[in-house]
Amino acid sequence: MAMRAIERMAPVLATADAAVLTGDLTNFGDPPDAFAVVDAVRAHCPTVWAVTGNLDMAWVIDAFRDAGISLHGESRRVGDLGIFGCGGSNITPMDTPTELEEDELRAVLERAHASVADAPRRLMICHTPPYDTRLDRLVNGTPVGSPAVRRFIEAHRPDVAVVGHIHEGRGTETVGDTLVVNPGALRDGGYVVVEDDGHRLRATLASWRDGER
Repeated sequence: MAMRAIERMAPVLATADAAVLTGDLTNFGDPPDAFAVVDAVRAHCPTVWAVTGNLDMAWVIDAFRDAGISLHGESRRVGDLGIFGCGGSNITPMDTPTELEEDELRAVLERAHASVADAPRRLMICHTPPYDTRLDRLVNGTPVGSPAVRRFIEAHRPDVAVVGHIHEGRGTETVGDTLVVNPGALRDGGYVVVEDDGHRLRATLASWRDGER
């Protein structure tokens, strides 16, 4: 299903300067499974960066780092734009492959952010959404996001944060000064377009299913 979604997004990817993957590329998958997704995206957009999700095996992080595409605890500077990230999730009841304690999430984000803290515009990529927003609620309304991620956003105020993890949490919300966007699952159509006009960072929810019959 992910490959079909990527093909449907080919026209969008072809016009992008970079594609950023926000995790759960696989379902308990190893590096070859994750790179199958990365390579499918690269066929349309050569520059790809990624974090893993909680459903990706932990050693996928190392494989992404070795390949030079990881944003987990790392950053990239593109002109005046700093991009930094954190993969995995906070602790869940499901015992999924890549889960981090709250202090670990904070430490990864702090490490990633440090080298782009002075960037005029900053984009945060974090698989785990901040706690207690419309973006981290299960179907029954329970918030399951990360307090550490929320505190980081409130303290460091990135312009935009793109999150995931909770597929039913698709939407946007402002936390402090930061626009936080959860596109939901790509297989369901969801993605985010982030645009930097040299003065301001904008993020728009989109769906490759728009116009489907």
